[in-house]
Amino acid sequence: MTAEDRVRELGLDLSRPATPVANYAPTVRTGNLVFTSGHVPAAGPDGSRPSGKLGADFDVEQGYQIARSVAVAMLASLRAEIGSLDRVRRVVKLLGMVNATADFTQHPRVVNGASDLLVEVFGEAIGKHARSAIGVASLPAGVPVEIEMVAEVEP
Repeated sequence: MTAEDRVRELGLDLSRPATPVANYAPTVRTGNLVFTSGHVPAAGPDGSRPSGKLGADFDVEQGYQIARSVAVAMLASLRAEIGSLDRVRRVVKLLGMVNATADFTQHPRVVNGASDLLVEVFGEAIGKHARSAIGVASLPAGVPVEIEMVAEVEP
């Protein structure tokens, strides 16, 4: 089964890649590498995004689901850049930033929401990646999670 087949099987909507909210590109390709800018949870129909901190406003499972939704947004941007997710050779690296209280320590479990989805879409050999999961005092617009990705793609 291809990555695009898995996207359909999982019912993921990749039709609306993120629109930059400042002076940056959502993706940059150099050679066979594609770097995504930091992605945050997509806005809902009313234009609002989740806002708050892990450890106060969200628990680990909610954070996991938010990180999963951020991975969907990154996949939409990646597909817009390369045309098909079947062209991904390897997810190389994720940097997950978790807006958390000072005593919150479960950042890796939150960012697993994104990592697990990438493995579901691409399989272990392509989707398993190097990763950092860090806690931060704040993120833009108070979002609970921001993630960026590096992927190797076919030339």
